[in-house]
Parts: sequence; structure tokens; C-alpha cells
Amino acid sequence: MPDDLTTPGALPESLRVSAEEPDRNLALELVRVTEAAAMAGGRWVGRGDKNGADGAAVNAMRKLIGTVSMNGVVVIGEGEKDDAPMLFNGERVGDGTGADCDVAVDPIDGTSLTANGQPSAIAVLAVAERGAMYDPSAVFYMDKLVTGPDAADVVDITAPVAENIARVAKAKNEEPEDVTVVILDRPRHQQLIEEVRATGARIRLISDGDVAGAIMAARPDTGVDLLLGIGGTPEGIISACAIKCLGGTIQGRLWPKDDAERHRALDAGHDLDRVLHTDDLVSGDNVFFVATGITDGELLRGVRYRAGGATTHSLVMRSKSGTIRVIESHHRLSKLRAYSSVDFEHGR
Repeated sequence: MPDDLTTPGALPESLRVSAEEPDRNLALELVRVTEAAAMAGGRWVGRGDKNGADGAAVNAMRKLIGTVSMNGVVVIGEGEKDDAPMLFNGERVGDGTGADCDVAVDPIDGTSLTANGQPSAIAVLAVAERGAMYDPSAVFYMDKLVTGPDAADVVDITAPVAENIARVAKAKNEEPEDVTVVILDRPRHQQLIEEVRATGARIRLISDGDVAGAIMAARPDTGVDLLLGIGGTPEGIISACAIKCLGGTIQGRLWPKDDAERHRALDAGHDLDRVLHTDDLVSGDNVFFVATGITDGELLRGVRYRAGGATTHSLVMRSKSGTIRVIESHHRLSKLRAYSSVDFEHGR
């Protein structure tokens, strides 16, 4: 039997590896990258220095992503908003072999959470086929709605808040009082919060980290049914990659924060009234999403350090197979030191 997995007849069609798309084994390479970012950033938990935490995580992610077998381009990165010198939009990542990929990174979703030792900070990475990810053209915020498979076909971001909550409740055979909505705690959401409370639904306010919030809204048994509100556009596209793997839906509309950003969006050809759905934010059906916990949360446990080692907790998903893996990894720092240039012991 031929041992070349791309040779016709070597394996059934469903098991063949195409050189034109990311390989299924890429998932385990990618989780090493978010583990590295989480372990480096995790050393800064509670230190009150979100820039130090982010810098450590970015450095670790940048070094590890260079070893991944792909020819990647960062589409969603530590871009203009963060004035980042690494993992910026347009940067080429990977070792240059393998498939051509779009890459979305967020070395720490929740830098303030990390700095303050608060729950639900995660390191995130998503990969899709080249050209699959939406380019928001420097519009940094979008209005979002996320829910899971049960209510994906009945929600509409253009409908009133009360109507969407009622639809989600009906789809889940619940009452509106049973629905929990996660919302970023921002002054801009005061009216939204009042509208949700008027329905009797419960609210979970989060200070940061709406990628984790979106995943909780899409996954069963998290206690969250719906995410609403304005958050980062990069985080929206990363969330769409997760939704691709989980099922459910994300709907969004670009939300320029001022007239200058509005003009840039219009000059770039964006329709600011258009509702962007999951497939608009990330097309195709071969998307990988990986996340590793930095601080403890309902989605993932944070990094646990011990003498000479660390334990990480990660979520690894692929849309094409629908496989969702939860991985607990035990790392021996003395072994990592032998082949890694990342200082996991001190977070530098």
C-alpha cells in the first residue's frame, strides 16, 4: 500500500490529507502555541501589569508559532489598536511548509483579567484556509449576538432585545427568566442592560474577555444562553472561528467608534448596516480553534504551577470533523528549557 497520504487510493477519501488545506494534525501543533502563551502570561497573573503580561504571552506565542507546519498570514493580530511589534496584521507565521492559512491570534483575551487575577483570561489561536477570514479594515468594534445551536435559527440581531430573549427561551423550552445573557460591563451598554433586565432575564456582566463569553454562549451546560453587545471586531472574528466548530451562530454589525473610523470604513467599502453572519466572518469548513486557560474560569482552568512544572487546560476544536477536545497537559519546565527559548519559569 502506498504510504503517501495524498496518493489516490492510499486511503478512503474521508481520511486523505490535502496539500491545499490545513492538515487535521495541525490541531495538536496549535495547542502547543496557546499553552506556551498561557504559561508565559500566567506568570504575570495578579501583578497589576497588563502590558507585561501581554508582552510575555506575545513573545511566547510568536516563538512557538514559528515552528508550526503551515504557511500562515496573520489576518487578526496584535494590530494597530495595540501598536504591536509582533504578531501584527500581515505578518507571516509558521515554518513556511504545509498549507496556506489565515491566522487569528489573541495571546491574552483578557489582559486586565490577567493583571488583576480575575477569572476567564485565555490564550487563543484560530487557523483557516487562506482568504477565509473577514478583514474588518481597522473598524475595531462591532455589535454582536451569539447563541448556541438550539436557538441559532431564530435569533436576529436587528430584532428588539426582548424578542431575541423570548425566541431563545422558546427554542430551549424555557421562560425568559431562565435565560442568562453575558454582556461586557461598559457604559455604552447601560440601555442594553436595562432592556435585558426588563424581560426578567438574568445578566452576567464581564469586565473583559468576550471570546470566552461567546464560547460559553454557544456551548451547552455553561449557564450562559446568549451574548449581546459591542465588543472588539478582532474578537468577533476569532469567536466566529469557535462558533464554526461548535455550531450556533454569531451575528455582527460593524460599529465605528467615531466619525474618522466611520469614514475609513465607508472608504474601504463596508456597508455599516450589513449583518455579518458566521460564514461572512469566517468562510469555508476547515477551521481550527484552540484556547488555553490563563486564569480559572467556567470555560477553562487556569495555569497551575508547581515545583519544576506546570499544568494547562485547553480546548481544541476543528470545524470539518466537529471534534472538540479538552486537553490537560503536564509540563516539565526543565525539559522545556532544553529546547525552548521561552522562559516559562520567570515569565520573561
